[in-house]
Amino acid sequence: MIIAGVGLTVLLVLVVGIAVARMVDGDSTNYLVAGRQLGVPLVAVALTTAAVDSNATIGNTDLSAGLGFWAGASLALGLAICLLLAGAFLAKPMNRMGLMTLADFFARRYTRRVEVIAGVLMVVSFTVLLAGNLVALGFLLEHFAGVPYELGVIVAVALILAYTVGGGLFSDVYTAVIQAVITVGATLALFVWVASEHGISVPDGAGPFDMGQLTDPSQGAAINWATLVSLGIGDLVAIDFMQRVFGARTPEAARRACFVGAGVTAAVGVVWSLIALTGAAELGLTADGGPVVYKLLDGGAPAVLAVLVLSGVVAASFSTGSGAVLATSAVTVRNVAGLKRAVAPGHKDPLLRWVRIAMLPVAVCAAILAVRVSQTGILLTLAFDLMLACLVAPFVLGLYWRRATTAAALVSIGAGLVVRLAFLVLTPTLYGVPNDLLYIDNGLLGEGFDGWATLLAGAIGISAFVAVSLCSRSRAEEERDLRFLDHRAAAGAAEAVPDPRPPEGVPVGGA
Repeated sequence: MIIAGVGLTVLLVLVVGIAVARMVDGDSTNYLVAGRQLGVPLVAVALTTAAVDSNATIGNTDLSAGLGFWAGASLALGLAICLLLAGAFLAKPMNRMGLMTLADFFARRYTRRVEVIAGVLMVVSFTVLLAGNLVALGFLLEHFAGVPYELGVIVAVALILAYTVGGGLFSDVYTAVIQAVITVGATLALFVWVASEHGISVPDGAGPFDMGQLTDPSQGAAINWATLVSLGIGDLVAIDFMQRVFGARTPEAARRACFVGAGVTAAVGVVWSLIALTGAAELGLTADGGPVVYKLLDGGAPAVLAVLVLSGVVAASFSTGSGAVLATSAVTVRNVAGLKRAVAPGHKDPLLRWVRIAMLPVAVCAAILAVRVSQTGILLTLAFDLMLACLVAPFVLGLYWRRATTAAALVSIGAGLVVRLAFLVLTPTLYGVPNDLLYIDNGLLGEGFDGWATLLAGAIGISAFVAVSLCSRSRAEEERDLRFLDHRAAAGAAEAVPDPRPPEGVPVGGA
């Protein structure tokens, strides 16, 4: 019954996603940014379902049950902080730019080289994010249907592709309405059932008001702060969030949608953490051998509730997975491969065709990673850990600081990437769990460095950007110098030529 009920949810999502595919009408603008015609409700729902995915639900509950409220809730709260900051500072200017992908900003603000490097990093980051959602779906099919985990991952990615390939952002946004209703309803229903059956209780020292989780390194304070920072700030460079912002009808609609998404994301995340803490305190549930929520539902929950909650998990994972595979494929084709040609009237849009083709290798890479690293919340945080170290400074400071330079962007990306990868290789744990990804046994760094690796790498990347910007010339200055030299060469070196460059100390450059 459980799998049949979840199957009906999947079928409904597929039908709606395929039905709205006709709205694309062969136009890549419709496909990638929904024709820039989405109102506040649709953008808000899409942003919320992108944030409240299986990483922020299943991953949240696993970490909360094992390590305390702030270890798990920080996933959802970090994403809520990101949406709040995006609404306050980024949504309106980014919507006004009329971009197709977030990597377009790096092309417009810096150079083609920065665009390509930033695009590659975004592709890697969001492939990791997609993998995290496939992990939760693979475990679901294994636990409730007896399907081998690896096969479950393959089935999940095939279903996500089934409706995303046809309708792009239109399919993603309109199915998000269904997914949001199911996810919020499932969250409330599960909370009410747990409260009525067991009461809401937390293990000693693991609750939301036990501040040792944020002040005491021995209680994971560094890891919890690293999670909040990487998701709250690193997630600003989120190509799926920004894809939805670009699709908003007006800058004000984009801003308001971010604020709504932030509130709902925070509320849902806190509720899931409280559910997990109660399961740990009253039933002794842990994430060993499978997700905590799956064990909770398998331990006496009404079948209808199990269907609703698992449908919510699937719906949340589908929404984020769809947005991730769409945005990642768009960046791969448009920004990394450089396919930006205009379409002649009466001809097929090549960008649309190649974005659809690129979805297959993106999905395959994510599936391989999901099989290799079967963690949910950890993969979410790692995805934006990389963005924090490499791209936050070139993006946010590049948007607002006229002194930002191309050289600074390249140095910041390189320094952040090298430092973060070095820490990843040398640190034995990753956000509190064994580092099964790239760890090489060594005696240099211990488990106590976990969390600090994220914060230090981010600080180094941002500091490098500021320092190099202050010591190098902006692109505008370089272009003025070239125009001056060309003018002198044309007029003759002996002829007096006015210098068009501004006096020393006058700020120039900027986007």
